[in-house]
Amino acid sequence: MSQGVRTRPEGSGRPLNEAYDTALLDLDGVVYAGGNAIAHAADSLERARAGGMHLAYVTNNALRTPDVVAEHLTELGIPTGADDVITSAQAVARLISEQVPAGAPVLVIGGEGLRVALRERGLTPVESADDDPAAVVQGYGGPDLTWSRFAEASYAVARGVPWFASNTDLTIPSGRGIAPGNGAAVEVVRIATGAEPQVAGKPLPPMHRETILRTGAERPLVVGDRLDTDIEGAFNGGVDSLLVLTGVTDDPQLLAAPPRHRPTYVDADLRGLLTGQPEITREGDGFRCGGWTATAADRLELEGDGEALDGLRALCAAAWTAAGDGSCELDGEKALARLGL
Repeated sequence: MSQGVRTRPEGSGRPLNEAYDTALLDLDGVVYAGGNAIAHAADSLERARAGGMHLAYVTNNALRTPDVVAEHLTELGIPTGADDVITSAQAVARLISEQVPAGAPVLVIGGEGLRVALRERGLTPVESADDDPAAVVQGYGGPDLTWSRFAEASYAVARGVPWFASNTDLTIPSGRGIAPGNGAAVEVVRIATGAEPQVAGKPLPPMHRETILRTGAERPLVVGDRLDTDIEGAFNGGVDSLLVLTGVTDDPQLLAAPPRHRPTYVDADLRGLLTGQPEITREGDGFRCGGWTATAADRLELEGDGEALDGLRALCAAAWTAAGDGSCELDGEKALARLGL
């Protein structure tokens, strides 16, 4: 496993599904989008599994239970059991169970996924601040979660009840576009109370711990589409990561990534699990990948031809080296245009 700050993209002489024993896969933007499987996802995952890689699906969405998620994936042609799904609801339920007595009442602001996870840890979901809860837990409850639920949380938190959040993603993808996520709902309670919740989900350690406990992974590879949750979570856990370009991260965001958001590998989609990753080598003042050489001066410069993705990898190596421990502020638009990106 790679350790510490990622200073540039890495290469792998072996297919990733052979180099790592477990893929910790995000769902939205990686496996499916708007409820439909992303191109090449089902076939790539089946081939990775057939090659001996354990597949685990790790989601910050606390609304759906593992059973429901597994059923959805199976319907998409990706056979999955509930034990293969790890949710932020499970991570936050474990966090709460370590701080309150067994069987304690917990005020739930969210959906069924939270209630099931709490019961799994021997806790009792309740619906009112007047039920004398030992904790408040807040998770994504879907678009129909009413304003009164945020008020209920605020009443309890203002009384000093410990507050937990499954995750703080400000947005969530939907079939119609980007919608407010649990982080936006957490902000409502924060504004009303001035309090700060304990957060379990990606990119924080409780989610990584929950995933490792449930999968037993020894050489995990985090696979995601978001720099600020998937890739930062891998960075915090000290494990390698693969960014796929099928979700929210675009090329300028990748070039500008600070160290904690820099993936080990970059590929177009989940077919990247089945291949080695091309080596990125120093060449003069720049970096070479495939047919491309990239240098960073006042602007990023790119020369060569071949696969556009190789050019992007070379650009990342140059941009991240120039940026050091900060974000890349170089203007890469001209270089990206050269790639047709």
